[in-house]
Amino acid sequence: MNAEDRIERAKNFYEQVVFGGDASVLADADRDLDAVEADAALARGRILHARFLNERASSGSSPVEDPAELPLFERATELYEALGDTRGQAEALFWIGCLHQVIRRDNETAVPHLERSRQMAAQVGDKPTQAEALRHLGIAAYMAGRLDEARERLEESSRLSREVKALPSVAANMVGLAYVAAAQGRHADALATLDAADAIAQAHGAQGIVRQIEQARTQI
Repeated sequence: MNAEDRIERAKNFYEQVVFGGDASVLADADRDLDAVEADAALARGRILHARFLNERASSGSSPVEDPAELPLFERATELYEALGDTRGQAEALFWIGCLHQVIRRDNETAVPHLERSRQMAAQVGDKPTQAEALRHLGIAAYMAGRLDEARERLEESSRLSREVKALPSVAANMVGLAYVAAAQGRHADALATLDAADAIAQAHGAQGIVRQIEQARTQI
C-alpha cells in the first residue's frame, strides 16, 4: 500500500469513527499514518544527505551538516521499529550509520548502526540495503587498516548489487577495491579495477561515480 492509499484510508477511518461510531479503526489509522510519516522522514533525510554530497562535490570541501538530517533518520527508525517493519528499520539504520561515517567521519559510532542494518536487511532479503551497508563497512575496515576485511566486504557488496542489477553500486565498490589494491601494493590491479569501474559507470550514466574514479586515479 502506497502513501496515497494510506492517507485515503485514514480519511475513510475518520468517517467510520465520526459518522459510524466505530472507534475500533483508530489504531489502524494510526499505523497507516505512522508508516506514511516514516517513509517521508526517510525520504527527506536522504534528500538532505544528497544535498550535502552535492555541495561537497561542488566546493571541494565539506559543508556544514544540516541539523535536521539525523533526527529524520532517527524518527524513521523509531516508527519502523514500532510498526514491526524490519526492512524499513534496516534502511533507516543504514542512513544513520552513513551520516556518522560520511558527514561526521565517526566510524566508531557508524559501524554498529551499519552492522545492525546489514543483519536486519539480510533477515528480510533486502539485498540493496545489505549491499550498501557492506560497502560502508568495507570503507570503515579500509580506514582502520584492515585491508583483507575491507576487500571481503566490498566484494560481497558487489555480488549482492550484481544480483539486483545495481551496476552503478558495483562501480562504486570497485573504486573502493582499487584503493584497497593500491594499499596492498597491487598497483596494476588498482588501475585495472578503475578502468573496469569507469566502463560500468559511463555505460549507466553514473557521473558521480566517474568523478570518484577520476579522483582515485590522481591518488593511486
